[in-house]
Amino acid sequence: MATTTGQDTGAFNTKEYNSSGDSADHAAITRHMTHDEHETAKKAARFGYGPLAQINTSDSTRLPAFGGEFQPGTYAAVEGRKFANPAPLGLSAFALTTFVLSLINMGTRGVAGPNIVVAIAFGYGGLVQLLAGMWEMAVGNTFGATALSSYGGFWIAFGIILTPGGFDIQASLTSADGSAAEFLDSFGFFLMGWFIFTTMLLIATLRSTVAFFLLFFTLDMAFLLLGIGYLNRDAAGAPNPPIIIAGGVFGILAAFLAWYNALAGILDTSNSFFIIPVAHFPWSVTGKERRSKQKAERANV
Repeated sequence: MATTTGQDTGAFNTKEYNSSGDSADHAAITRHMTHDEHETAKKAARFGYGPLAQINTSDSTRLPAFGGEFQPGTYAAVEGRKFANPAPLGLSAFALTTFVLSLINMGTRGVAGPNIVVAIAFGYGGLVQLLAGMWEMAVGNTFGATALSSYGGFWIAFGIILTPGGFDIQASLTSADGSAAEFLDSFGFFLMGWFIFTTMLLIATLRSTVAFFLLFFTLDMAFLLLGIGYLNRDAAGAPNPPIIIAGGVFGILAAFLAWYNALAGILDTSNSFFIIPVAHFPWSVTGKERRSKQKAERANV
């Protein structure tokens, strides 16, 4: 199960800012803009979006916090970066796999077996998300590399656990009398471990954006409830249905929030008529800078 969201923009083809090339980059980007388009782009850049968001107009050489990249804080620009933003790819892989599994956890249309998720877990949620995490490593984003690679590993491990035949994990943890208590307890431990890991990441989002924080909060709750559901079983010894369904609901919310954060990283003024808001926390670095600019503008009026 995994989580959108470096720079705060989807303007992935813009050159990185450096102290000697800022004016040239700014001129190249704004050359074909009308006055109104330029003013709109400048306003969008204050929120970390649009074609000017990667042009550093201050003395800082650090990129702003997450809006469309999988980075809750600021981090140094990568010199000569030639990578696109890998975060939307990783977030989308997480979102689709989580979406399908969560529907099954909720018992949608009577589907109870997670067999179809095995293929998605290996191919999209696992392999593709792991690759996105490695690309986050290449662009210097420690948080994105850790989160996307880890959740990619989660989905690969999930697929291995549920793969029938070859690995026989579930069968080997089922007793001779057919009791699956040992397997269910083990799987509950597995989920609770991911709850602890996700809580660690959640702490790192407290100074980012509301959209980014809510992604990890809902994912954290999903892991917690699913872990409890497997450890605190019903009278028949099966995972507790109401708790599993509640975990599925939080999983659905996490999936849509991941897609939302991914979209924030894809859309910019070159490909969309609107920009996705991500709502920076007032105490975040970007939120403080925004308030300072607003105060300065009011003082100059």
